[in-house]
Amino acid sequence: MNRWCATLCRGLFFSAIFFSAAALCGQDGGGTLSGTVTDSFGNALPNITVSVKNVATGQTAEAQTDVAGHYTVSNLPVGDYEVSAPDAGSPAAPVKVTVTSTGTQTANLTLQPATPQPSAPPASLPDAPSSAQAGSSSGQSASAPSAGPSLEDLGFSKADQQGDAKQQALLDKRTHMLKIHQRMGLITTIPLIASVITSFGAGGHDTSTASRDLHVALGSVTGDLYGITAWYAIRAPRIKGAPPKRGPIRFHEAMAWIHGPGMILTPILGAIAFDQKSNGEKVHGIASAHGPVAIVTAGAFGAALISVSFKF
Repeated sequence: MNRWCATLCRGLFFSAIFFSAAALCGQDGGGTLSGTVTDSFGNALPNITVSVKNVATGQTAEAQTDVAGHYTVSNLPVGDYEVSAPDAGSPAAPVKVTVTSTGTQTANLTLQPATPQPSAPPASLPDAPSSAQAGSSSGQSASAPSAGPSLEDLGFSKADQQGDAKQQALLDKRTHMLKIHQRMGLITTIPLIASVITSFGAGGHDTSTASRDLHVALGSVTGDLYGITAWYAIRAPRIKGAPPKRGPIRFHEAMAWIHGPGMILTPILGAIAFDQKSNGEKVHGIASAHGPVAIVTAGAFGAALISVSFKF
């Protein structure tokens, strides 16, 4: 039993190291600022360059609004900022906002419509484009694709999007957390594969204690990283009114009902099998299911990872 306690302590030591490294992977080191740019009538303004200036350092970051008039600037150091649209026809006064390290701060801009310029008589411009052609050209410019996902991608109409910067901020946060979830899933596959490989040399009667200890340590690291991976998926905010999930995402979530319980059951069965082997006994009873359960769990985890990593 003392040998089992020593092995468990070594496993927890390696787990703490990997846990700290994984936690650092999920940090982007700054705050997030988002908002919506509209005109005085409440209409969203796409393709507007928004400037975010740090009051203390004078450094400036820029972002462009999407078709819903929304912008997002991430990885901002904590401090006071001035938000403006200097290139707009009638720029508004800068909006002052304080960015913190937690959550997403909101800064909306309202621009005044530009003063129309007098046009020359049609007779003096025989080759000028018609108003219909000008409207078509303006429509093409306004329909330029945005840099990231928007509420319209989830099935919300433009009318539903007006003034709903909070929903867009939730979508941005969900996208960010699910990206970390995917990265952590890829990291978890490293000790998972190593744990499966070392299992073939940890089950024999004459197997050295070091081989079994290594297998236990890798299994502990895999369990810890899996817990972090699952946390980012569970804690990602939900978007109300979004259409039901289909295809790879639905399959990905279905596989979680297999590898989730498997990740809990596998180390329990492994601990029983380890104790039996350490006492010189042959693995028997419920502990004999440790291997099959681990294989099914690893297969379901791999299938879930592949379903959202490649396009078919």
